Amino acid sequence: MVRTRASGQVMAVPELPPVRRIGIARPWRWLALGWQDMRAAPLASLAHGILAAIGGLFIVWLGSQAWLLLPGALSGFVLVAPILATGLYELSRRRAAGETPTIHHVFAAWRRGTRPLVGLGLLLFACGSAWVAVSALLFEAFVDLSMTSLRDFMYYALAQQGVTLFWLWMLAGALGAALVFALTAVSVPLLLDRHIGLRPALMASARAVGDNPFPMVLWAALIMLATMLSMATLMAGFVISVPLLGHATWHAYRDLLDAQAWPARIEGSEP
Repeated sequence: MVRTRASGQVMAVPELPPVRRIGIARPWRWLALGWQDMRAAPLASLAHGILAAIGGLFIVWLGSQAWLLLPGALSGFVLVAPILATGLYELSRRRAAGETPTIHHVFAAWRRGTRPLVGLGLLLFACGSAWVAVSALLFEAFVDLSMTSLRDFMYYALAQQGVTLFWLWMLAGALGAALVFALTAVSVPLLLDRHIGLRPALMASARAVGDNPFPMVLWAALIMLATMLSMATLMAGFVISVPLLGHATWHAYRDLLDAQAWPARIEGSEP
């Protein structure tokens, strides 16, 4: 048990929020609820998707100038996505509280911020940057052939002796992405909603994933599928997929964790 102070009172709370067990098909329900949230605040929701699509196009342009950075940059873009969806969680939080969500609530959530959220954002940014650097160094160190474009890289990886290196790179990326997914599956909405530290929020998220392996594998697969389809449409799909997945993640958090013992985070209050 740990103690937290709220409204001048000292309250004893568990070290971590209790985890609920859910059915394997529950992620489909999160998507349905996320769609309802998106329809309730279409302009504010779609604005997140438009910004994500623009960011994705910028990364593609950057990769065209320095193609070695492109695979890692796209992976890093996906890694930091949970913190970028903070405004979407706030919209869903407001709607769940019976309010009418607006773009002003998004700005208020970002202005409000918290030390844990900022810390998590920096951590994810560092992970993404590290993966970009590792990707570039890996191919620079182990690939002897002269490659001047992403097309040359794909031909080398899939048609020549680079197959082993390619799949090792993919495996390393998958393991890293799985770890980040476990730590951030519901930690960001938890930090936004409740007065809780970064470490217990990350541990609670990992425990929620570990205690619900099958539905969370389905949820991760749905996120991956939506991401791949969005990239396949030259990033246009992010306009819809980002707000849909962001709102759905809020409902995943509410289903998976019982955080009522922690005081609600109030605008303007200290974390």
